[in-house]
Amino acid sequence: MPAATPPQGPGFRFDATGDASTGGSASFTGSRSTIRDLMYDAQRRLTAAGVPSPKADAAWLMSWVLEVPRNRLILQDELTSVQRLAFEKALTRRLARTPLQHITGQAAFRRIEVSVGPGVFIPRPETELVAEAAIRAARDARKPLVVDLCAGSGAIGISVAIEVPGSDVYLVELDDAAIEWTRRNVDHHDRAIREAGSTVRVIHADAGAVADPGQPLATLIGRVDVVVSNPPYIPDSMIPREVEVRDHDPSVALYGGPSGLEVVEEVTTTAALLLRPGGLFVVEHADVQGPDAVGGGVRGLVRSTSLDEQLATMLPGRPGEALFESVTDRLDLAGLPRFTMATRCAP
Repeated sequence: MPAATPPQGPGFRFDATGDASTGGSASFTGSRSTIRDLMYDAQRRLTAAGVPSPKADAAWLMSWVLEVPRNRLILQDELTSVQRLAFEKALTRRLARTPLQHITGQAAFRRIEVSVGPGVFIPRPETELVAEAAIRAARDARKPLVVDLCAGSGAIGISVAIEVPGSDVYLVELDDAAIEWTRRNVDHHDRAIREAGSTVRVIHADAGAVADPGQPLATLIGRVDVVVSNPPYIPDSMIPREVEVRDHDPSVALYGGPSGLEVVEEVTTTAALLLRPGGLFVVEHADVQGPDAVGGGVRGLVRSTSLDEQLATMLPGRPGEALFESVTDRLDLAGLPRFTMATRCAP
């Protein structure tokens, strides 16, 4: 698949009913044989099926079938009968709202591609901004130590390892199915990671408990430069509008408890344990969980996180002291609240 991701909307928009059109039947292309004709027909059918980006998806599928970059499709002409059949099969799956990335098996993310499929969350373009914030902060560290919580495909952590030479990155994932994709992608990018002089370790553990006494990252308490996370944050009662999200992304990667913030709160506590004073916490959230949400959304949650009696057994300080400062919220490319950044307070 070419090295850029297809257009998609903001990560999640919530809808109480989750209604979405899956209309549009697949009609065989008949005598049409040129690439232009096939793509025009595909775009028409994808539009009828309610696919959000029909023109782009038609081009992505064609470039995948022909194994050429999208910008070289204009140089192609006729398709073989085998290629036409492969394109029709792929198009039929997309008409049924199978995610484009599940059809091609790849999702582009910044400078890399990661393998994806059933059982793992497909990384979205807006998460690239979350990775960018983590990468910028890691570059300021002498020997960057970075933890990616709820790592999923590993796209964020692998990007950090490749783009920040000499970094030491831990990818923490709990789900049995998802972590197989994490490991697969780390193995695939092993050469690039080693060429950057970086290391990546995959940790099969709960992101909310991974730094507790006796857990895999307990030895890193107070040492980490950057903790980054794209955790589950959809409230349990809400249904994503996008058919591809609702029907294909694993629920464990989507739903974050009754309020949607339960996992975010756990990840925030883990970040407070792991980060050194001055270290950066970066966490993605839904556009409806920005500063204008009840309680200040995720920014309010992070800002109010303080040292309690349990944390005081692992961290210096007195119960009630704030754990984060300089808590800010950032917008995505659509101008919507998308992620929170915070600096770990000194004890």
